[in-house]
Amino acid sequence: MSAYMLVIAEIDNMEEFRDYAVAAADLIGKFGGEYIVRGAKDAVTLEGDWPEDKKVVVSKWPSMEAAQEFWNSPEYAEAKKLRLGKAKVVVRLMSGV
Repeated sequence: MSAYMLVIAEIDNMEEFRDYAVAAADLIGKFGGEYIVRGAKDAVTLEGDWPEDKKVVVSKWPSMEAAQEFWNSPEYAEAKKLRLGKAKVVVRLMSGV
């Protein structure tokens, strides 16, 4: 069953954050994931209060295990260091239907 990783990020410095974004994108493909939403430049809030200053990224994975393999890999641990101090993120992994 497919899995989806949802990331909500408050980026402090977009220019410095780009190195992480490039490194993570390369690894997502390597581990079998694909972006569904990346940044959501065109978005409309239909209900409630959405924090407009936050970016949303959604990736699709072949399985929960594949996504966790990516997340826990030594390669991603290195890439993640590029993000430290440049963004606050919330990450949730969920199974699809």
